[in-house]
Amino acid sequence: MLHVCRFVVLSLSLTLALLAAPPELPLYPGGAPGAVGNEEKDIPTLTVYPAPEGSNTQTAVVVFPGGGYVNLAVNHEGADIAAWLNARGVTAYVLRYRLAPRYRHPAMIQDAQRAIRIARSLAAKHGYAKDRIGIWGFSAGGHLAATASTHFDGGNASATDPIEREGCRPDFAILAYPVISFDDAVAHSGSKRNLLGENPDPALVENLSNEKQVTPQTPPTFLFHTGNDPGVPVENAVVYYLALRKHRVPAELHVYEDGRHGVGLAPFHPILSTWPPRLEALLRFHGWLSKP
Repeated sequence: MLHVCRFVVLSLSLTLALLAAPPELPLYPGGAPGAVGNEEKDIPTLTVYPAPEGSNTQTAVVVFPGGGYVNLAVNHEGADIAAWLNARGVTAYVLRYRLAPRYRHPAMIQDAQRAIRIARSLAAKHGYAKDRIGIWGFSAGGHLAATASTHFDGGNASATDPIEREGCRPDFAILAYPVISFDDAVAHSGSKRNLLGENPDPALVENLSNEKQVTPQTPPTFLFHTGNDPGVPVENAVVYYLALRKHRVPAELHVYEDGRHGVGLAPFHPILSTWPPRLEALLRFHGWLSKP
């Protein structure tokens, strides 16, 4: 009898866990552009974390985890970020984009742009506004977010797929210890190589050095980095901030003196754990965490 009870409890726990699992949407139900197979790694997805019932922020954020364009830190730079956003009344989407060495550019930016379009298409369903959709990227995911912030369009009005009619410009961006530049003086060589290959076209390197692509239409941006980051030099965040400032794009940069790369929200660090509250304060100041 005891074994039966344990089995029932275990089955109930598994059922509740499955029921609680957030839905995962394929970005391209008909297959991704340029797909080289139909395995899991060929099928980029968007995991949906709806805001709690009763939320009135009318804001959503698409999250791009980091991992050097070869891995994805989907927990501390994905699910944990979605939980942080949900706790503040924001709907979150975590993107699993395609990775090297199986894929190179432009697969990753195609996935990022498609994710933003999907988020925009789901606005009415999930209770937020189409013009209140931000992005949040970490490390190489920060490069992807910066690329999405500087390479976007208003959608294709004549597309047969209604999702493709949606624009892919984010309304604001959050970049945490981001890769920005592919200038050899400051670039994270692994991300550059994984995205572009061993001997990329110099014109492509220039195009994806995102500090050189900022315009007045680039969305307002919050940046966080540490001064002695051993993985991605802090100059990446600095040059992007200066480019935003040059083009009069609202921006805020926080550089902490000390800290390793890839800290996520740094919940247990006595100093770095103060960066998420600073982000929250800026989001509140601009109205992203209150009803418009």
